[in-house]
Amino acid sequence: MEHTPSGPLTIRPATSDDQDVVYAFLCDLEDETLNRPRFDACFACNLANPMVHYLIAELPDGPVGFVSCHIQYLLHHTGKVGEIQELFVKPAYRSQQIGRQLVNALVALARQEELVNLEVTTNQKRNDAIRFYERESFIATHQKLVRIIN
Repeated sequence: MEHTPSGPLTIRPATSDDQDVVYAFLCDLEDETLNRPRFDACFACNLANPMVHYLIAELPDGPVGFVSCHIQYLLHHTGKVGEIQELFVKPAYRSQQIGRQLVNALVALARQEELVNLEVTTNQKRNDAIRFYERESFIATHQKLVRIIN
């Protein structure tokens, strides 16, 4: 069931108070229950890292979306590159431009941080996500290969 926004959407940096809601969002995104102690450790470490940005999309009745961006200095780009690691909008609030607003907030951050580019990798089976990123001006230029370690 689709919800109508109850007021203006705010995009703000995540804080430690958002840990539970981000955990719930990412369990939903991955369609599994993530290891909570390991999640909590990663969340705290990344919140303290100035090269990691977590943004929350919030309506007056609470958070409805989340995006994370990790920044690295990459030699082959001779500069800083941001990579979207996770982007989630609650299913009832999709198709209401919330994902677009989260991406736009990251683009503004990328310009402020003078990034060379902003990248995203998504699973090949996530066709809706691929179409979303293409609509947001992301271009398929690389192929990512993964070797699972554990």
